[in-house]
Amino acid sequence: MARRRERTPLRQRISRRTAALVALGAAAAALYAVLVSLQTVLYGTPLPLSFILGAALCASPLLALSRPALAIGLFTAAALTLPLTVVTEIAVESPWPWSVPALLTFVLFVGVVTFVHGGRLGAFALLLGAIASLLAPVIRPDLVARPESSASATADLIVTTAVAAAMFLIAALVAGRVRVAAELTREKEHSALEEARRALVEERTRIARELHDVVAHSMSVIQVQASTARYRIPELGDVATAEFDDIAATARSSLTEMRRMLGVLRTEDQGAELAPQQGIDDIPALVDSIRRAGVEVGLVLEGGDTTNAEPAVQIAAFRIVQEALSNAVRHAPGARIAVRLHADARAVHIRVHNAAPPHRPDGHGGGYGLRGMRERAEILGGSLSAGPAEDGGWDVDAVLPVAPGSTASSLDKENP
Repeated sequence: MARRRERTPLRQRISRRTAALVALGAAAAALYAVLVSLQTVLYGTPLPLSFILGAALCASPLLALSRPALAIGLFTAAALTLPLTVVTEIAVESPWPWSVPALLTFVLFVGVVTFVHGGRLGAFALLLGAIASLLAPVIRPDLVARPESSASATADLIVTTAVAAAMFLIAALVAGRVRVAAELTREKEHSALEEARRALVEERTRIARELHDVVAHSMSVIQVQASTARYRIPELGDVATAEFDDIAATARSSLTEMRRMLGVLRTEDQGAELAPQQGIDDIPALVDSIRRAGVEVGLVLEGGDTTNAEPAVQIAAFRIVQEALSNAVRHAPGARIAVRLHADARAVHIRVHNAAPPHRPDGHGGGYGLRGMRERAEILGGSLSAGPAEDGGWDVDAVLPVAPGSTASSLDKENP
């Protein structure tokens, strides 16, 4: 049987703004068609006037999107003129001064103006529409001469004004909610950008610090040893002395370039940190600081002496353990953490395991932690892997060569 191909979701071809505009245009067209017919048949308005005044009335909600002041003036003029064009004998039998389609158009117009342009313009449109409808009985007193027609006109005015006012309140509340939601979305995007920028700045600062403490220090030692070689080793010949001078000059040039690079990596508000970098011997103190924060952390140190590991390896081991502990505390609060460090003659093996947390925390955005740890290990010729554990927790495994330059595959074979 042929395998059924999965349907891909249809792409959204129409934006919300376009859909709202289409719906508004459809509503205006429907109201216009009904209003012209009813105004001509039930109220006796001449057909040309029904077309013209109905178009002015029903086009106002669409015009209000871009020209609110003109739309309010056009709607008020049409709302005032349309009730005056009726025939008295016919109109007294129907709602007046607002017909049902005219009432719905008034409500739609107030809602659009309020939602798009705010409560002040919306209240202005509501007030002018109500005043225009109140002027109609004053100009055409013949339509309210009888008690029953007067009561009908009064009820029509009350219902229209009440429904339009309700629409004004609803549109104002919905518009406020939409604006608050948009503001929150912008704040979240801004916070995410700031978080990414802060992580990037921290990573650059960390790289600059390690370049300063490890590479620059080693270059300084080379420069000093090469410069003092002629004094420390008297039996050097002229050729060897010149060679050492060239080495010293090259080291000084490299130090100058290093300082320039550090100036690019560091931001203006971050000065050089002169404190020595931590190494493998500082990991127990790091674990103790995590324990003091109330986290249950186990530490196992195995193998031989790690003092023969180069400074870059020492720093990388400490930073990997630090970052792994930080991730475990942040993403698995309340879970037990186990740190195991095994050192042998060729490599330092690190494993940080956290059990499944008692409850899942809220989702965190992706950062640079795992990528930074992996880059640290790979630069030294080691390897790092991270992923879910069988018990529902998380494992971070790293292998760092004692002498950087060994291949990661050969070291992984010796991982205990």
